[in-house]
Amino acid sequence: MSILKKIGLALAAILGLIIVVVLLFFRQESYQLYKVLTFFDAKTISENFKSAKNIFPTTTVPKSTHPHPFISVSKPISLPSTFQYEDSTVNTQGYLDNTLTDAMLVIHRDTIRYEYYANHFTRDDHHISWSMAKSVISALIGIAIEEGKIKSIEQTVTDYLPDFVGTGYDQVRIKDVLQMSSGVGFNEDYGDFSSDINVMGRYFALGMPMREFAKRLKRERQPGTFNHYVSIDTQVLGMILTKATGQSITAYMSEKLWTPIGAESDAYWIVDKSGMEFALGGLNVTARDYAKIGQLFLDTGRWLGKQLVPEKWVVASITPDAPHLMPGKRANAMRKDGYGFQWWLPFGRKNEFDAQGIYGQFIYIDPDKDMVIVKLSSNYHFKHDSTGFFHDHEIALYRKIAEQFKK
Repeated sequence: MSILKKIGLALAAILGLIIVVVLLFFRQESYQLYKVLTFFDAKTISENFKSAKNIFPTTTVPKSTHPHPFISVSKPISLPSTFQYEDSTVNTQGYLDNTLTDAMLVIHRDTIRYEYYANHFTRDDHHISWSMAKSVISALIGIAIEEGKIKSIEQTVTDYLPDFVGTGYDQVRIKDVLQMSSGVGFNEDYGDFSSDINVMGRYFALGMPMREFAKRLKRERQPGTFNHYVSIDTQVLGMILTKATGQSITAYMSEKLWTPIGAESDAYWIVDKSGMEFALGGLNVTARDYAKIGQLFLDTGRWLGKQLVPEKWVVASITPDAPHLMPGKRANAMRKDGYGFQWWLPFGRKNEFDAQGIYGQFIYIDPDKDMVIVKLSSNYHFKHDSTGFFHDHEIALYRKIAEQFKK
């Protein structure tokens, strides 16, 4: 046997030993990394979105001891058979199938008028929120401000997180972070394996603290001047919330939101190794309880007559207050939608607003029709779309459904 062949066999043996050691001592991290790398595969995506709370470490937000279910009508509405998008007529059921719709709810006047499940989902199954969690974090920030635990959104990140001095978030106003205008550089292209958002996903899969990842980011623009969607901004908001309240996001949400709205099911937050919630997108909730979040904001923060989220905060959350946040064509913006405090303002009509998550998650609210629509999806086509195609179709469908209702 030649020397080179012996060296090759020795190196192969060493590599094999390393793999065995990694699998033995980092079994959970290895499993999580594998799941992240295959999370959006077409054949398993729906099941992964359902079982995310079992794949990753989580904390539990207990369901309410006094659950408040929505009323269901005996004769539900039918969805329109087609809807119009620009010059195209789209078959509704075909669209639901093509976007792998796992659940859909239409709430009108506090009543379930339509409820749909597919891909082995039921009303009792949880679905990962992705970025819809951002809107929940915003609500909790508003409550903390009302309680005086956060003094003002004019304060800066480093007023609460001094270890962020010298990072991209140094002296950035909380308001600018809320409005995705932090000025921090971040590539959120899900189709780019090397983008910041995908590197962050792998970082998280290995259990690394999100705090350390956030501190690596650098300033790219002047804060408060440009709306650039940076998911890690919400993670920073979550850190501010825990620092200001002295409670975990899980505990604060349980006390201030989940119990008061009569949540019918437990909610689950995915957490990192430090125990910090994945605030930017790690919430797992049932369709009906997502609808409660929508109903709460439809009713300007009131639930059964009690003000849970300050009304002025709800209004501010859905009111863009600077040119770079307004719906319509904005310089260098990829989308026409406006942006508030972690809520989207669809282009083309007034008063609508929504929470959104990648791969087709929506809580859409139309106050003029007293209507909330929840759509949970596993649309694996999403990562190949950089044009807003699916988003624009979703809004067109929701507006068509709304035509059936009078306020």
